[in-house]
Amino acid sequence: MKNRIIIVDDHEIVRLGLRSILNQYPQYEVVSEAKNAKEAVAQVETYQPDIVLMDIRLPGKSGIDACEEIKQKFPDVKVIMLTSYAEDEMLFSAIKAGASGYVLKQIDSDGLVKSLEAVARGEASLDPAVTQRVFQEVRRAVKEEEAASFTELSQQEKMVLKLVSEGKKNREIAQSLYLGEGTVRNYVSSILSKLSVSNRAEAAAYAVEHNLKDYL
Repeated sequence: MKNRIIIVDDHEIVRLGLRSILNQYPQYEVVSEAKNAKEAVAQVETYQPDIVLMDIRLPGKSGIDACEEIKQKFPDVKVIMLTSYAEDEMLFSAIKAGASGYVLKQIDSDGLVKSLEAVARGEASLDPAVTQRVFQEVRRAVKEEEAASFTELSQQEKMVLKLVSEGKKNREIAQSLYLGEGTVRNYVSSILSKLSVSNRAEAAAYAVEHNLKDYL
């Protein structure tokens, strides 16, 4: 069964080049072309393709806008964004819009076909030139989320929580931090409330899961 493809690019020579490449592979059939976002959405509605191969920069509404509209109306249609530059802002906007692939136009025909094959299987496909940027962004987002997990705790409460996560009792925590046991009990009670957990074990698990040690 062939994968039906629509090519979207405002440059005719690019559309012809992509069609020429894909015509060499019997598993693909280019069913239509479009030169802007409005045409792209209309062609998708008419031809119900499997994959849309679309330039990220189009006159008027961008390819990202078109991708978002296509995914809202036709969620099963896969979209691969084509771009001449590895721009971080465009990359993450495309991913948020629902694109399944992000490919630089400098890619060779084998690389393009591998990207199409991956997307056809339901996988995501990113150009190697931008993959590292995605992982960096994911790691940054995870760090921000972890840090936000402890924003309501004071520095002293974080220190108490660290010791709780190490299995220390209130008396031991009091000795380590030069505090009274009653003060430690109050800190623990405050920590449980702020973290919305029921007991010390859950608080300890929370601290480990969100890497508290990195924020002390």
